[in-house]
Amino acid sequence: MTASLDLSRKASAGLLSLGMAATVGGALAFEHIGGYIPCALCLLQRDPYYYGIPVAVAALLSALFNGPAWLTRLLLAIAGIMMLVGAGMGVYHAGVEWGFWEGPATCATSAQGVTQNAGDLLSDINTKHGPSCTEASFRLLGLSFAGWNVIASLILAAIAFKGARSAKA
Repeated sequence: MTASLDLSRKASAGLLSLGMAATVGGALAFEHIGGYIPCALCLLQRDPYYYGIPVAVAALLSALFNGPAWLTRLLLAIAGIMMLVGAGMGVYHAGVEWGFWEGPATCATSAQGVTQNAGDLLSDINTKHGPSCTEASFRLLGLSFAGWNVIASLILAAIAFKGARSAKA
């Protein structure tokens, strides 16, 4: 194994871990700081990140501590597949937003927001629902959060697969 392959493996795993954490962290910041309430599909699109970050960190640890190359490659490939799943979920959600196909029935309602009165919280559980999956709450350069998730997921998948390919056994 050459030093350049080892460095590429470490860099890919590190960049992948940071990129995944930054992407889902950005989504959480838009929700908790920006006040954008995620719909059901938005929440589902976070799952590949929640499951993928520990896998990417495991790949990074394997690369840093000179674990077997096959293990690092496998972990990077798994994380890459998770990001492809995330990209597919984003394409589906963006298609729902653009009206190309119907979304799930659970996304058909919209919410006004959660009350600030603690006494009303229990009644909110039964009356408030997440926003509709069919309407993008924000667009930048014509892309919604779902569209930007597709781009981020594809970039992260490419990083993962490049690292997996460079980590020769």
